[in-house]
Amino acid sequence: MAILIIDDSVDSQLLVKHYLQQQLNVDIITANSADEGLVKITDNIDLIILDILMPYKDGISTCKEIKANAKTADIPIMIITRYSDPQTLEAAFAAGASDFIKKPVNKLELCARVRSLLQLSQEMKSRKAREQELKALNAELQVMNETLRKLSMVDGLTGIANRRYFNDCLESEWQRSIRNNTPLAIVFFDIDHFKLYNDRYGHQCGDDTLISIAKATADKLNRPGDFVARYGGEEFIIILPETNLQGAYYVAEQLRANVEQLRIAHTDSVVSGVVTISLGVAERLTRDKDSPAKLIERADKAVYQAKRNGRNRTEIYCEC
Repeated sequence: MAILIIDDSVDSQLLVKHYLQQQLNVDIITANSADEGLVKITDNIDLIILDILMPYKDGISTCKEIKANAKTADIPIMIITRYSDPQTLEAAFAAGASDFIKKPVNKLELCARVRSLLQLSQEMKSRKAREQELKALNAELQVMNETLRKLSMVDGLTGIANRRYFNDCLESEWQRSIRNNTPLAIVFFDIDHFKLYNDRYGHQCGDDTLISIAKATADKLNRPGDFVARYGGEEFIIILPETNLQGAYYVAEQLRANVEQLRIAHTDSVVSGVVTISLGVAERLTRDKDSPAKLIERADKAVYQAKRNGRNRTEIYCEC
C-alpha cells in the first residue's frame, strides 16, 4: 500500500512519514506542493494526506480537483490542518475529504485514522474491481445473447433466415403494407424431385445443393427489404415488400433461371438434367379476412400448380 503526503512543510512531511513507517508497512511518497502532488497520484496510491494551507493552491482546491477526476475520485483524502473551526472542516468535507487531523499530529491518533482510511481504500478498490468484473461479464453476456438471438433467426445449414424469423418479418411487413396501403408479395419455391436427388447423390450433396441455391437466391435479391428464408426441407420463401404480382413474377423467373444456370447435375429428374425449382407467387389481398397465413397458403397452391404444369416454372396464384 502507498500513501501520498502533500505538504509544503518538509518538517511536517518527515514527521508524518516517520510516525507512519513506525506503525504501518506502507510506502510513503511526498510532494512539496499541490501541483507536484497531483502529478504523483497514480493507481497505486491508497491514501492522500493533504495539508490545507499551501501557497499557490490550497488543500481545499486540491481536494476538489482530485475528486473531480474520475481516475482519482475514489482515493480517500485526510486533511491536515492547524484549524478545527467549523467553517474550515465544513469546507474540507464539502470538497470531498474523508477525514481530518489537527496539527501538531498525535502519533497514535494519526496511525489509527490512517489504518481506518487504508481499510476504506482497499474496500473501495475491491468494490471497483468487482464492478469492473461485473461490467465485463455483462458485456460478455450481451455478446452471447446477441449471438444467440442471431442464431435463433438463421437456418443452421444454409445461413439464410429460418422459418421462425420469416414469420416474424412477414407479420411486420404485413402490418406495414396495410398501414401504408402498399402491395406485398411472396415467392414460394421448392426444388424439383429433391428426394430423387438425395437418393442418387446422397444427403451431403443434397445439403451442398441447398446451400448453393440459398446463396444464389440471396445474391439476386438487391433491395434491402427483400429477403429469402428456408421454410423447411427443400422449401424456400421470399418476402417482396412494395411489390405487386407482376413484379414478383419477374423476380421469380429471374431466380428460376439463376438456379438452372448453376448447372447442378440431376440425372434422375424428369424435368431436366440439372437441378430446377418450381415457384408460386401470391400477393396480399385487400379484403378484411386476408392474413399472412392465407398469403403463404396461396403461394403454396401456386407452387403445386407449377408442378402440375410440368415443373421448372413460375405460377401466379389466381382465384378462378
